Amino acid sequence: MNIRHKVLIVDDEPHIRRLIQTALTRADYATLEAENAREALDRMRQDRPEVVLLDLGLPDRDGLELVPLLKQNAETTLIVISARDATEEKVAALDLGADDYLTKPFDTDELLARLRVALRNRMTRGGGVPALTAGDLSIDLLERKIMKAGNEVHLTRKEYAVLAQLAKFPGRVITHDQIMKNVWPHESEHHVEYLRVLIRTLRQKLETDPQRPRIISNEVGIGYRLRLPEDE
Repeated sequence: MNIRHKVLIVDDEPHIRRLIQTALTRADYATLEAENAREALDRMRQDRPEVVLLDLGLPDRDGLELVPLLKQNAETTLIVISARDATEEKVAALDLGADDYLTKPFDTDELLARLRVALRNRMTRGGGVPALTAGDLSIDLLERKIMKAGNEVHLTRKEYAVLAQLAKFPGRVITHDQIMKNVWPHESEHHVEYLRVLIRTLRQKLETDPQRPRIISNEVGIGYRLRLPEDE
């Protein structure tokens, strides 16, 4: 499965959504669309996109009101795309939590560049790292590419979500609860056995000897951590 970054496009103009969607698809992003504030909030709850591209001139609600609502999850990156070019509008959006502001009309290459920067900043927020190497395993969270001994490793979405939690903070113990809240956000009860199954399948794909794991270590009763060569 190709694990792509999910981007939500919020704009009431179909031709703008189409233009952005085409550019993002060519750049290998997964896209979602919303034409008003209500749809945008529904998409956020259901699909949990990593990035939101938000137009401020929506038919049912001013986009500025949406900024803090869409940013309730600190992991979400929000880029305003708006025809409003007044400095006070930009300042207001940034003060409310927007990560960037792009004025219409814009070049799609610039949008893609801003998006790459925003994702890189998201990866490093809080001290995380966007890429690392552990033995013959390389993990690139920005490109979402996992390589083992020169060959690409294909993961399911949940397998990738678990690995990304560990790889973002290599060497640090990530608790069972932290991982499960990220991988199963809509579950009212989290069963650690689900996580154990995913860890087993990850070890089968990533470890040289899954029975003697050296990359993903188990901290009994607490959680897991991804070990770097210098940890040994």
